[in-house]
Amino acid sequence: MIQNNNSTQKSLISDSPSDGVIFHDKKIIALTGSISTGKSTAARIIKDMGFQIIDLDKIGHELYEDREVTEEINRAYGMNFTQRGVFDRKALSKYVFEDKSRLETLNKIVHGKIFAKLIQTIGESQEKIIFVDIPLLIELIEKKNNRLIYDEIWLVYVPMETQIARLIKRDDIQREEALKKISSQMNIESKVKYADVLLNNEKDIPELEEQIHREIKRLRMK
Repeated sequence: MIQNNNSTQKSLISDSPSDGVIFHDKKIIALTGSISTGKSTAARIIKDMGFQIIDLDKIGHELYEDREVTEEINRAYGMNFTQRGVFDRKALSKYVFEDKSRLETLNKIVHGKIFAKLIQTIGESQEKIIFVDIPLLIELIEKKNNRLIYDEIWLVYVPMETQIARLIKRDDIQREEALKKISSQMNIESKVKYADVLLNNEKDIPELEEQIHREIKRLRMK
């Protein structure tokens, strides 16, 4: 059982050693996708409808403003990524992506802290339906490194060719570079089997909005 000062809250949260934390009094919906599928657009639509969205990337970025965390990272690599009091996330990113073991070291430091903050934020929320914007959710599930059980997983989907075309236009890059960026992530088609809800974003924003409104209506009726 998760430790909490509120005895009522304790009964509403449980910790499954094999799966992760479960919230019994809230519906937790994971929103995920892949590069240039339109997840950010879907998140904005959901937020505009008045729902709380917790952005896992934002939590991660805020971690690098915590001196204890940045000092732990510096010690782990025997380097100093802090210059004039500012932690250089770009330098860290370049360094860790040069070597898989370095990235694994970073993940061991930050993942637990990110999910601890996520679980704390959900626990403190008064909302009954909460969305979590989590880009690499499926990758975490495959590695059995997910720390939270979601009531549903919503995947924002487009076919790979649409991904490529949109990324070329968005970043003003060549097809080869777009393919390299897309191939650095798990294939979008491989993610489909994990989705409870598939938000097809091949068309325009009004079509995506219509799908989201329909799924929200269904969710509220459950």
